[in-house]
Amino acid sequence: MRSLFLLACVVTFGWSQTDSLWTPEHSLRVKKVGSVVPSPDGAAAVWTETRAITEADKSEYLTHIFLYRHGKATQLTRGEKSAESPQFSGDGKWLFFSSAREGKKNVYRLPLDGGEAERLTDWKGAMGAYQLSPDGKWIAFTGAEEDKDEEKARKEKRDLKVIDEKNRNQSLWLVAVEAANDGKRTPKKVGNIATHVGDFRWSPDSRRIAFEQRPTPEFNDGRKADLAEVDVESGVVKALAAGKATETSPYYSPDGRYLAFVKSDEKASRITGNRVTLLDLTTQAERPLAVTPDETPNLLGWSPDSKRVLVTEAKRTRTAVYGLPVDGPLATVYEPEKGVLQLEDRFSADGAWAGAVYSSAAEPPEAYLVNLKTGKRTQVSQANTFPKPAVGETKVITWKSKDGGAVEGLLTLPNGYESGKRYPLALLIHGGPAGIFSEAFVGMPGVQSVAGFAAKGYAVLRVNPRGSVGYGLRFKAANFKDWGGGDYDDIMTGVDHVIAQGIADPEHMAVMGWSYGGYMTSWVISQTPRFKAAIVGAGITNVWSMWGTNDIPSVLDDYFDGSPWEQFELYAKRSGLYHARNVKTPTLFLHGEQDLRVPIGQAYEYYHALKQLGVTTRMVAYPRMPHGPNEPKFALDIMQRHLDWVEKYAR
Repeated sequence: MRSLFLLACVVTFGWSQTDSLWTPEHSLRVKKVGSVVPSPDGAAAVWTETRAITEADKSEYLTHIFLYRHGKATQLTRGEKSAESPQFSGDGKWLFFSSAREGKKNVYRLPLDGGEAERLTDWKGAMGAYQLSPDGKWIAFTGAEEDKDEEKARKEKRDLKVIDEKNRNQSLWLVAVEAANDGKRTPKKVGNIATHVGDFRWSPDSRRIAFEQRPTPEFNDGRKADLAEVDVESGVVKALAAGKATETSPYYSPDGRYLAFVKSDEKASRITGNRVTLLDLTTQAERPLAVTPDETPNLLGWSPDSKRVLVTEAKRTRTAVYGLPVDGPLATVYEPEKGVLQLEDRFSADGAWAGAVYSSAAEPPEAYLVNLKTGKRTQVSQANTFPKPAVGETKVITWKSKDGGAVEGLLTLPNGYESGKRYPLALLIHGGPAGIFSEAFVGMPGVQSVAGFAAKGYAVLRVNPRGSVGYGLRFKAANFKDWGGGDYDDIMTGVDHVIAQGIADPEHMAVMGWSYGGYMTSWVISQTPRFKAAIVGAGITNVWSMWGTNDIPSVLDDYFDGSPWEQFELYAKRSGLYHARNVKTPTLFLHGEQDLRVPIGQAYEYYHALKQLGVTTRMVAYPRMPHGPNEPKFALDIMQRHLDWVEKYAR
């Protein structure tokens, strides 16, 4: 399925070292780096690199595992199938990973001193995540068993689906690391768990597993997640945290006394805050830890002495790592001076070293070892060291919105920027709405090419309007019942600010966004004719019909304070489609045909409206594509179409 040929030559779109301007083809050559794991002694690390495969008959991503040891990086896994989710054994001699190299996804073990990988599981169904037990004897994994009747029905064209019935819930399974006397490793189902099992963790003594459970794997049931624990030997399951709130991300303390987890309030709304909470496993008493600045903590784990929990979350356009003591106030553990640091939830045995991915606006992602005690950061990968054209300078800017509130954004200047000269403006709006534009590399492959626009002489403005994470809970919830209101003002005052600085040319501006960014784009062009070009990517254009056709309608309940029949006027009038008669801007729609998050009907509705109204418009539908591009050739096409549409109508 994936080709080894392009390990040396990833893309064949005419890139050469003599190219002076950044293009989408360059972005496709940037590798994604992830899953950085330090060895138990902190002296080595593994990580994954993902590259695009774009042969004539292939459009795929290939992921492989790399090792840093003794000051040198080497590639550990190879082949036409990806290898992912690396984990060291406790003694650091083995590397475990998952791969579908023999058909179905399974878990493998590779000796780090040389030798072939050994398959440890023989799972015929769908496998989720896996975890090695602390004592190294067991592999726990989530999985749904093979359904031969379902496969037979598919072949016989009888594969009808009754909605909300026969959900493919994942159960929890165990496999011994070492084979039995007969050479087999037979999987054992752990406990009689009828719900869908999500994230899970082993207890320090390897005798219990704490896990998330919810009624079904459907995204809309995510807010119903509770925590339970199963005794590995007896299979007895008991509830740990099962209130009205959403409880996720269980982590045992190393001394086995506590379970830390992330808990919402009882409304379980997506625009209220979350707290890291401790459960005393002896008394079953719960208590929250200190509030994090953004109230969106991502739990990383414990310090080895069980005295504090580590979390990370967005801090404006950057990231920060915090320590939450079992008793005491929050403290900042690590914060980069610039850029974005994505920490993984695995540490060296002494807790000193963490694995991380770091990038900045001008620097592509690489894997690092970060010493949480000294702040020392050691680069271990060389994933993106190929010669690259220059990218435009990016800086953080702030301004006042219409109501006087402070708003922040990122402004990328065009290549060769000259002070006092005006440039066409590309306005980008992020998704979410609880997303964020951060100081990550502007040349990353995505849906819009920031570096590509800057190379063509555009100033690029990326606004973090109210509703964004990273600026505190009050700011995140400030667009409650107000989509297209204060958030629109935040964006437009940002545009006015860049014009007032003498940078943006008000006669040559384009607006674009994906998902909620697509919603806001469809709203902007229905409110003002200031933009000469617009691109709506996987955008919500009719909030009313969106509620009944997408896979998480409860998100709209949270933001609109009820369902469409309860908030009829709000749903209708805060939809771009409602105001379509005002649109004059040439508009391009880009959408995946398999998008469940924002179904493609959202694009068709607005496209047909503009077409009937005589507005210049075009729509491109991508087969097989979900909510974002999952094939590199589609990603390239989407980035290029953004540039071409804006060049044609806004230049």
